Amino acid sequence: MNHKKAMIEKINLRGPKFIGMLGGQLVDVDTDKTACTFEFNINNDFCHSIDIVQGGFVTAMLDAAMSHAIFICDQAVLNVSSLEIKTTYLAPTRAGKLRVEGWVIKQSYKTAFMEGHVYNQDNELTATASSVAKLLRAPKQ
Repeated sequence: MNHKKAMIEKINLRGPKFIGMLGGQLVDVDTDKTACTFEFNINNDFCHSIDIVQGGFVTAMLDAAMSHAIFICDQAVLNVSSLEIKTTYLAPTRAGKLRVEGWVIKQSYKTAFMEGHVYNQDNELTATASSVAKLLRAPKQ
């Protein structure tokens, strides 16, 4: 098994429970771009107005993708605490299979600036996010 596939499996096994509740799993990692991609299979339990995913869940999916991009690509980061998240809803995000991408725009020792996108089953962009986060790192040895 290659390193990338092993890393993805490990993260999916040890990930936060809410990701599984939302039908999510990590499907790709790009360490060169400090980015990752999740797929979520959202059912109507997380919707209002029949099949429109509630905005807080959309933001949670975006936050998961953005923060995992940091964790995956910088092993010294122990915790990512959001200081600000802005979500823009471009179209209704409907229940079903979603692709959520997150990546780092700029990162310093204590802070990261990230972005994310949500795409529906037809590959239409339905929501975007930008985030600023505080990074907690492992003590230097």
